[in-house]
Amino acid sequence: MRRLFKLLFILSVLVMLQACGYNTIQEKDEAVIALWADVEAAYQRRADLIPGLVETVKGYAAHERETLTAITEARAKVGSLTLGKEVLENPQAFEGFQQAQGALSSALSRLMVVVERYPELKADQGFRDFSHQLEGTENRINVARVRYNEGVRAFNTSIRTFPGSLTNSLLLKLPRREPFKAEAGAEKAPAVKF
Repeated sequence: MRRLFKLLFILSVLVMLQACGYNTIQEKDEAVIALWADVEAAYQRRADLIPGLVETVKGYAAHERETLTAITEARAKVGSLTLGKEVLENPQAFEGFQQAQGALSSALSRLMVVVERYPELKADQGFRDFSHQLEGTENRINVARVRYNEGVRAFNTSIRTFPGSLTNSLLLKLPRREPFKAEAGAEKAPAVKF
């Protein structure tokens, strides 16, 4: 009879552990980390692409040094950031990362204005190739951000709903993850002037 009670006790503990969400929370946490790596990879592609783009534009628009300098400085700031899992757990570091990427995006937008002002830039095949790659890279960054936010939503939901909230508060103590947010002023459509 004792053996039967021990066996039932062990089975009930196993069932409770399965139902507590421990493994699910761990899987979602790992998914968020992997999705963050995808975001970093997309940003790295952009950072790797920019030097070639800057050199191409330099040859055609030497007088637009301000824009090129802004891109170079923004890229340097992005390159100096320490990335990794710790950024996900630190809202201030995450905000700094977003601000640096926002500054780089802003500088790249100014570069596109240079292209509009100087049509001969568009005629250069090298520049067109780089601009297509840059556009594709920006799209990849957006897709990676959206996927990351979906992963963060799933993870945050898993640690805030029962039984995951109980499991997280008693065993894991994992912090809530921060999603990407729109930059200040993004709700306004940019003015296009010709």
